[in-house]
Amino acid sequence: MPEGFLWGGALAANQAEGGWNEGGRGMSHSDLIPQGSDRWDVMFGRQKPVDDPDRLYPCRWGNDFFHHWHEDVELFAEMGFKCLRLSICWSRIFPTGMETEPNGEGLEFYRQVFEALREHGIEPLVTLSHYDYPLALVERYGGWQSREMIERYAHYVETVGRAYRALLAYVQRDQQRGAVLSQRGCHARG
Repeated sequence: MPEGFLWGGALAANQAEGGWNEGGRGMSHSDLIPQGSDRWDVMFGRQKPVDDPDRLYPCRWGNDFFHHWHEDVELFAEMGFKCLRLSICWSRIFPTGMETEPNGEGLEFYRQVFEALREHGIEPLVTLSHYDYPLALVERYGGWQSREMIERYAHYVETVGRAYRALLAYVQRDQQRGAVLSQRGCHARG
């Protein structure tokens, strides 16, 4: 590989993080996507999500990175990772998305992860939104259908930028556009 090539892996908070009801985290819209035949209908809004205690909701547990990130970082280092692309769970920073002050436990969780990655020579590449946002914003505003959602997102992005400016060299807004930006070699300072 050429000098400076960022060999690594990727995690999405809604697929891997778990800890869905811990550390001050609020419900995310992805926490209500069930396992089963109606998964896609719920995911694409053709069916209203229901929090049914008898159903399995895979995004709530993922691979439990929330509880095992120390071991995971060690394994990434053993594999020779130089980069880890991971997303931040918006509802871990702002549980409902409408708070003015962030959840300190959420900020501290990601700070510890980013610092551990860097201590192991792994550059964090952060995605701010990977198909994951607070459920309360969906319920109140209908998600991205409302301009209020943009204001809430801007507040979240500004907060993350201030909190992790010194720890992050690579940040992408969302998974979709980030894929294009990384192909073009662009990056933005947190």
